[in-house]
Amino acid sequence: MIKTVDHAGAEGLVHIENLVKRYGSFVALDHLNLDVKEGEIFGLLGPNGSGKTTAINCMLALLKYDKGMIRIFGQEMAPDNYLVKKDMGIVLQNVAVFDELTVYENIDYFCGLYVKNKIRRKEMVDEAIRFVGLEEHRKMRPRKLSGGLLRRLNIACGIAHRPKLIFMDEPTVAVDPQSRNRILEGIMELNRQGSTIIYTSHYMEEVEQICTRIAIMDHGRCIASGTKEQLTGMIKTGEKITIEGVALDEELLQKIRGLPHVFQADYKNGILRLQCTEAKHNLVRVLHCLEEQEIHFGRVFSEQPTLNDVFLHITGTQLRD
Repeated sequence: MIKTVDHAGAEGLVHIENLVKRYGSFVALDHLNLDVKEGEIFGLLGPNGSGKTTAINCMLALLKYDKGMIRIFGQEMAPDNYLVKKDMGIVLQNVAVFDELTVYENIDYFCGLYVKNKIRRKEMVDEAIRFVGLEEHRKMRPRKLSGGLLRRLNIACGIAHRPKLIFMDEPTVAVDPQSRNRILEGIMELNRQGSTIIYTSHYMEEVEQICTRIAIMDHGRCIASGTKEQLTGMIKTGEKITIEGVALDEELLQKIRGLPHVFQADYKNGILRLQCTEAKHNLVRVLHCLEEQEIHFGRVFSEQPTLNDVFLHITGTQLRD
């Protein structure tokens, strides 16, 4: 059963209803339901094999599905629906460029699939090159580029024609931190310029950083959806508190366990670990309790719940980066 905190409303820019995709006896998508609203950076979060890429390929009409329905811009998606496709951009996790062409020629080729006017296309290609920061590499061929620069080229090829809807399937796989940050900043800028973006990843921190709304996928289903705050609010775990270098007896430990909003307290080797329900001033209450008893302590850490906590709570497994 899907856990969702979204309010019912009008059908989204992308609407997926009861989508089923099978490979023989293996069910890759199991009655998937999604709505992506105009202007969102919509994140699909899940481990490898959860169905993210399969869902993207079905939305792009690159895969036939067994059951269900996909509507984009209010029209049913089909392989020959070029009216819809002209307003879509694609950046897949496998880099798709021509080694024989330069950076400029690659972007010009892909932009030319949508824009026939050469003067207008040149402006758009030049802008795409500036956008991804490849000005100094425009005459180079892809094999001469680093992994991060190659990813940027891949993005430029997918967004040069200024699509209204952009699909990005794990665009930061195997890139250095500097290139990853540049790519994420570029995605947020594309969104500010008016593009709706569907972003798939199994990197939890990326989705938390850039996505306005998130769906967690597992075994081909959407098991939860909402904003980051809505999703973390669905679980009992709130603030996690760790206090090092503290000496506690059993009586004081029981007193801490009895504090409001503390639902778990573990103490071992001088380290106190607490899990609290979602509430304000949990840390203040715990430290005040220690100070009242004149208990000295060392370093203190406080961590708010993450999407990884949500995933662990719902599926029973850890989401690994």
